[in-house]
Amino acid sequence: MTVLLERTAELAALDGLLAGSAAGGRVAVISGEAGAGKSTLAAAFAEAAGPRVQMLWGACDPLLTPRALGPLHDIARRLGGRLRERIGDGPRGEVFDLLLEALDRPPQAARPVVVLEDLHWADEATLDMVAFLGRRLALCRALLLITYREDEVGPDHRLRTVLAGIPRGLIRRVGLPPLSPAAVAELARRAGRDGPGVHAVTGGNPLLVTEVLAAPEVGVPPTVRDLVLSRLSTLTPPAREVAHLVAVVPSRTGPELLGDRLAEVDECLARGVLTASGDGVAFRHELLRRAVEESLSPVRRQALHAEILTALEDVKADPARLVHHAHHAGDSAAVLRWTPVAARKAASLGAYNQATVHYARALPLTADRPAAERAELLEEYSVAAYHGGLAEALDARRAALALRTELGDPLAIGAGLRWMSRLSWWNGRPDEARDCGFRAVEVLETQPPGPELAAAYSNLSQLFMLGDEDERAIGWGQRASELARALGDLDTELHALINMGSARLHLGDREGAAVLRRAHDLAVAAGGFDDHAGRALTNLASSAVDRYDLDEAEVTFDRIMPFLVARDLDGYYRHLQGHRARMFLARGDWRAAEDDAVQALAGPTMHGGGLVPAVTALAMLRARRDEPGALDDALDAGKRGYPTEEAQFLCPAAVALAEAYWLAGDPARAAREAERGLQVALRADQRWFVGELAFWKWRSGDESPAPATAAEPFRLVIDGDWRAAAAAWSAMGCTYLAACCLSHGDAAAAAEALRVFDRLGALAPARRLRADLRERGLRVPRGPRPSTAADPTGLTGRQQEVLVLVAEGLSNADIAARLTLSAKTVDHHVSAVLAKLGVSSRGRAAAEARDRGLI
Repeated sequence: MTVLLERTAELAALDGLLAGSAAGGRVAVISGEAGAGKSTLAAAFAEAAGPRVQMLWGACDPLLTPRALGPLHDIARRLGGRLRERIGDGPRGEVFDLLLEALDRPPQAARPVVVLEDLHWADEATLDMVAFLGRRLALCRALLLITYREDEVGPDHRLRTVLAGIPRGLIRRVGLPPLSPAAVAELARRAGRDGPGVHAVTGGNPLLVTEVLAAPEVGVPPTVRDLVLSRLSTLTPPAREVAHLVAVVPSRTGPELLGDRLAEVDECLARGVLTASGDGVAFRHELLRRAVEESLSPVRRQALHAEILTALEDVKADPARLVHHAHHAGDSAAVLRWTPVAARKAASLGAYNQATVHYARALPLTADRPAAERAELLEEYSVAAYHGGLAEALDARRAALALRTELGDPLAIGAGLRWMSRLSWWNGRPDEARDCGFRAVEVLETQPPGPELAAAYSNLSQLFMLGDEDERAIGWGQRASELARALGDLDTELHALINMGSARLHLGDREGAAVLRRAHDLAVAAGGFDDHAGRALTNLASSAVDRYDLDEAEVTFDRIMPFLVARDLDGYYRHLQGHRARMFLARGDWRAAEDDAVQALAGPTMHGGGLVPAVTALAMLRARRDEPGALDDALDAGKRGYPTEEAQFLCPAAVALAEAYWLAGDPARAAREAERGLQVALRADQRWFVGELAFWKWRSGDESPAPATAAEPFRLVIDGDWRAAAAAWSAMGCTYLAACCLSHGDAAAAAEALRVFDRLGALAPARRLRADLRERGLRVPRGPRPSTAADPTGLTGRQQEVLVLVAEGLSNADIAARLTLSAKTVDHHVSAVLAKLGVSSRGRAAAEARDRGLI
């Protein structure tokens, strides 16, 4: 039985989670620095649990580009059955469902325990799997145990977002601190060594303690490198060669690489240099492996990688592993041979970010390849980058189109122009999008009608729908649909159906919503049409937020966002995070709004209007809270949204700018921004944008009557019926807008508005309303006390919560877990707290807070 010092509480926590999983799945998250003993703790837990559990181990590897779903491949080998059959080529959604089914039906009475190690190295698809399991684990009796290195997961690492999305009642975080001097002293006593000296050298890191105590007594080595090399020196040269080979494999080394060197392997195991791992061997810790690898000369490392590459090619290993070793072997031909294979496999699993990395590595090596081959790789790269929401998609497609033009293939040129159209729109270039779209049709109409022409028709339909030219969108959509049906082209038929359903919804036809739901269901059922399935409900959800149909928006978000995460459709997901932030903002859940907006903006650069919803939500939130940078955010929204000339992006940006300027005391500029947006909203016949922009013009001093097409709540308040307008907003659950209407009423209504503003933390609107009440000669209700009004620092309620936890000594990651926020959001809060207190460190912030009586 493994005996661990100072890990009793952690083992008890895991055992409690295992017991709790009898009523529904649980998640344990074990974190600590490298060498803290995360894997050892998991192994000790498994040993103690014995036959009560079915242990399913999977690990992430530090490959050059992580293999998609690497840990799930390990688990599938153990489970076998359909999961093992389908993981290689099955749709990712099906593979995830098969895993969940296996966890729900374990053999005999054993409780499934899924151990996913080293998630700091996880690929996007594996993180999506964790998000998938986290939301569904409550449906089955299983324990998910995750380990990661705290020092390798920064504030922007997606693992933090994934963990924050797991329901709080299911998850338990288990941190592993260093061993105390007393524990090190006990271990040293057993080894006959000096305890204080060992602790001084190792800092209590369990791995380093173990290595120091296992090393020769004479002269304590100062580094892991010295430790492991001193142990290597005791091996015979053939056994040392085996250790060197294992050192350049960033995972378990199996029989396919070890061959017949069994005696040498046994020697490494006997001397404690290597440890058994499954049907192979590995170093006991990644730090040890790296120490040996870095001790090798570059020439020797390259030769070992070449040897491994040859052996892995013979057994048809995972292409991501082949790419890794080919790259480090300096074998450009092998990199070019295997990288496209690895990229296609990653893309087939929906791991588009991994696919784009593979393509980006292969393309510089294709200079002497035929133009058709280079064009094909560029096109595949472009599609993967598009699905991942990456800006590189447009440049790759442009380069591919140039090659296709040189080759003179009209069908390929037409298809390339259609993709250029789509990607130009996505990158905020609407004029280029339409130009390329019409050119695609012109080229393809010179050829016999085929699926390329049907897709080009549907692309124009989509562009007109996005530009609020809905009748033209439906007309082009019908042409595309008719041709697609005649050709049996379901891909284009679904695309056109989504365009027409969205256009009908814009025209006020509620049947459009049913069309979009049907398109989503058809795309999912057919398989292989994830983009269509995602776009259908993305359009429905964003349109619902635009027209303040918040109930339908919320239902649609709940349905589509897990789908987008599971399929790595990051572009759509981040876009919808912004729209969900707008929904939360309207409903008064400003903390949730901030979380969504900040997370949406934390990813890779996205051009065009895709992030306008997130930027506008954050700008409006900061303007209302009177936080620094609010106007800069609103200006950023304008820079992103105005060039698109589309109501869906331009109008929210204009609203954000109008409100920010009005709250900043510049009504003239506010009116100009509102007028700019209003003209676009009127042209697009978007009644909710018309109403909201007319409202801000009116608040800024314009006495024009409300436009006839303005949505009713806005029209009512502009026409003077503030009471009915407030009631309408209250019935819709829009507390802030209801308060804005009440602020234009009598003294009692204004007092109620102030209570709402104070409760929400809307400092700027509250300050403006109090000033207005003084001008009207009315009694001004006092502001909130004592937390904000009595505190001259102006900390918001959330910032006070963060300050209390900072004073308790919690890290940003711990604060994020305690408050169920993203790490990035906590970083912003801590920075704001330090700035408002006028201090430069967390310790000084805690001292200042105690001195002022803030905590």
